[in-house]
Amino acid sequence: MRKIGVEKGLSNVVDYLTNEGYSVEVLSESIDNNIPKLKEFDAIVTAGYNTDMLGISDTETQAPVVNAKGLTPEEVKAQLEQRLV
Repeated sequence: MRKIGVEKGLSNVVDYLTNEGYSVEVLSESIDNNIPKLKEFDAIVTAGYNTDMLGISDTETQAPVVNAKGLTPEEVKAQLEQRLV
């Protein structure tokens, strides 16, 4: 099962991905809590209004990051499936 980290505020995406069989965790508002967890996720979904949600611009993750701004939950899932091949 793919584990997806989703930025807080995207409850519609969380609900949809959970119903589609993904393991979803809402990322903490605390930057310090997010950084150690990045390696746990297969992908990360951001809300797009905070381009540096990870707290520092040079934070790196191997997981693909999907910007959900302007996308439906279905479109977010489609992008995840394309990137998680």
